[in-house]
Amino acid sequence: MKLVFATNNKNKIKEIQSAILGKMEILSLDEIGFSGEIPEDYDTLKENALQKATYIATRFKVNCFADDTGLEIEALDGRPGVYSARYAGSQASAENNIDKVLMELKGESNRKALFRTVISLKFNNRDYFFEGIVKGQILESRTGEEGFGYDPIFQPDGFLQSFAEMSVAQKNKISHRGLAVQKLVQFLDGKIT
Repeated sequence: MKLVFATNNKNKIKEIQSAILGKMEILSLDEIGFSGEIPEDYDTLKENALQKATYIATRFKVNCFADDTGLEIEALDGRPGVYSARYAGSQASAENNIDKVLMELKGESNRKALFRTVISLKFNNRDYFFEGIVKGQILESRTGEEGFGYDPIFQPDGFLQSFAEMSVAQKNKISHRGLAVQKLVQFLDGKIT
């Protein structure tokens, strides 16, 4: 079975391909000939994920899924949330976003946070949603070289490592995206067997 992942983020594609272990073929946007930007105009992860999946599924007539992820920090009233990828501005890098979070949490003792991923699947013209959540805390400085985004400053509960100190396989077992993908794969297993 072929399924398009509506993202330009090569790190996300690598994580997903590692998580599904060959159960299906995941095509990137490059592989279907799309190189533009997909709109994300909404204020919730679910709406943004649905918008992205619908955009690609409609144009290419394919089964497709998209995700949207947010880092929600308790002391920042849930920010950056749906704006996590562009928290420090629309052209900001992951490093800029991390710098902004660390600056806003300077001197803050409550460092509780969670990562939330919502996957929207457009499958045979129907919509399905899968959510993954992992709780943890924001570290005071970056640790680790792996991963991407906020991984160097997020330490999941029950672990002494940041996501950036874990291998892709370790992270996929416990991460927000990994948990949502597990639900997606379980659903698709039922459809293709």
